[in-house]
Amino acid sequence: MNVEIAVEQQTGASIKRRRGRLSSAAARSFAKHWQLYLVVIPPLLYFIIFKYYPMLNAVLAFKDYNVIKGIWGSPWVGMKNFKLFFDNPIFWNLIKNTIYLSGYLLLAGFPIPIALALMLNEVRSNRFKRFVQLVTFAPYFISTVVMVSIIMLFLAPRLGFINVLMNHLGLDSINFLGMPSMFRSIYVWSDIWQTAGYSAVIYLAALAGIDPTLYEAAKVDGASRFQKIWHVDLPGILPTIIIVLILNVGNVMAIGFEKVYLLQNPLNLVNSEIISTYVYSIGLLNANYSFATAVGLFNSVINLVLLVLVNGLAKRFSNNSLW
Repeated sequence: MNVEIAVEQQTGASIKRRRGRLSSAAARSFAKHWQLYLVVIPPLLYFIIFKYYPMLNAVLAFKDYNVIKGIWGSPWVGMKNFKLFFDNPIFWNLIKNTIYLSGYLLLAGFPIPIALALMLNEVRSNRFKRFVQLVTFAPYFISTVVMVSIIMLFLAPRLGFINVLMNHLGLDSINFLGMPSMFRSIYVWSDIWQTAGYSAVIYLAALAGIDPTLYEAAKVDGASRFQKIWHVDLPGILPTIIIVLILNVGNVMAIGFEKVYLLQNPLNLVNSEIISTYVYSIGLLNANYSFATAVGLFNSVINLVLLVLVNGLAKRFSNNSLW
């Protein structure tokens, strides 16, 4: 018994000594690099105040919100708000519209910046390369409201450029934004036009980091341009492609609200109503904050599950992942 007590005392003393060494090492590190710690403090406070602290208010999804009692004083209702959402007749239509729109954008929009970056990397004229980069990069700086206004002006049934051109060709005018079947294509391809140039910059930076000796070796082996792209460029930027793909898949259910909402109208609502616009109409316009929080929390959980799943698959099959 005395031996056990002695062992415990020695273990406790050893742990205290180890903790003392760690704390003194941390103090020395802070004293030596205090400027770096000082630089880290503002962004750390930003994330704590504006990102992590608001997460606590997600508890509103499990309550019946009362303005007078506040978030923490409102009565608990458990999973009632989630059940109301799952039993809602519009539930599956919202899920379908969100997945279809996000999937369409991912399938059509993800490869285009890669192809654009590969083509620009092969251009030998620096003047032409800068011109193409400017033309493809500039639309990214157009605000969403202005972009939607441009789309509406181009596709207007009577005076829109597209319909005027069709009339000159002897074709009838089409109300593009009034056709539910056209909504997803209008959203996706206008978004690709606006963001492809900006997204290509990431891949151009990755291409710039490829070892030049690999191109020299390919040239010695007699590889064509296409073979260089296939065997040197693509493997070189593959880690970047996988990381961007993981991030994109992790945001499948969080497709942007503003542009969808601005392009919506009663005629295309059957295909344009997605989870984010539904949360806005229910939560803010109808002041049903608890229900809207439950829908938003469900959306976030699905995104998290997709992110973890895709990251695990990428790590298993390619050894590239976010963590």
